[in-house]
Amino acid sequence: MDYDDFYRFSRDIVHSIETVIDGKRDAVEMALTVLLAEGHLLIEDVPGVGKTMLARALAKSVDCTVNRIQFTPDLLPSDITGVSIYNQVEREFEFKPGPIFANIVIGDEINRASPKTQSALLESMEEGQVTVDGATSLLASPFTVIATQNPVEMEGTYPLPEAQRDRFMARISMGYPDETAELGMLRSRESAAPLDDLRPVVSTVQLIAMIETVRRVFVSPAVEQYTVRIAQATRADRDLRLGASPRATLQLVRAAKARAALDGREFVLPDDIDALTGAVLGHRLIPTTRISGNGNPFATGAVTDIIARIVAATPVPLGAAGQA
Repeated sequence: MDYDDFYRFSRDIVHSIETVIDGKRDAVEMALTVLLAEGHLLIEDVPGVGKTMLARALAKSVDCTVNRIQFTPDLLPSDITGVSIYNQVEREFEFKPGPIFANIVIGDEINRASPKTQSALLESMEEGQVTVDGATSLLASPFTVIATQNPVEMEGTYPLPEAQRDRFMARISMGYPDETAELGMLRSRESAAPLDDLRPVVSTVQLIAMIETVRRVFVSPAVEQYTVRIAQATRADRDLRLGASPRATLQLVRAAKARAALDGREFVLPDDIDALTGAVLGHRLIPTTRISGNGNPFATGAVTDIIARIVAATPVPLGAAGQA
């Protein structure tokens, strides 16, 4: 797929989602960036701001298989991955796939399930497969998990384990709509639900071609080194108890390639890395108790400031396709 077709299809997806989500272009484009970068997205915010609506709108804009999992305290790992059931006619066990077997899996309120249930996603999100009773089944390709969660301070929530958070490429927040967007929402939804009228604008084949286009985006050695230096700085920072993992470095580059392609470029700039560090690294870093103040290791304000300081202190590379 050439970049003209890529740009046209990506704009179609954005416009489709924006018929449902008003005034949240940054969140919409970040969701599309993660999808094209073959990552997983975590949408965290208070109830009622459109987290699930964004996930469903993105899923309905692409013609592929979609399953939704409503996470609850009594949900079991087998409710996600599937279970082996004994077939009395064939006299053998048959595997019944769970809802994880889809191109796009929407995990609604993921942090209302127990850590044991959340861990059922670890293998599938990292390796694209599920192992049940010693048998391994491959998941569909492409495969993306779009999960929503409420802040950990809210009742009935469990904090996501560090290993689970690290498997999400990016975390975004919706925020409250502005006055104009909220008025438009009231008027457009008095008699109809816009999500019901949403139709796919991109086929699965076209989506796969778009992902292949993102993979071809060039990343210069200078930009790669710049990304590694940012990641290593988080591991050495005295205000952080847990820094960015090598997986975070890899996913930051993948997301930057998708962002570059969405901007119509065939190469990544340091600006792409800078723009994505907050979304890609923020949920993985844990500040020290001294910095977080109230002892909450998942506080985002302090982490955002630390990331901004690290990025500002990291020298920007110059040269060829990687120059600023």
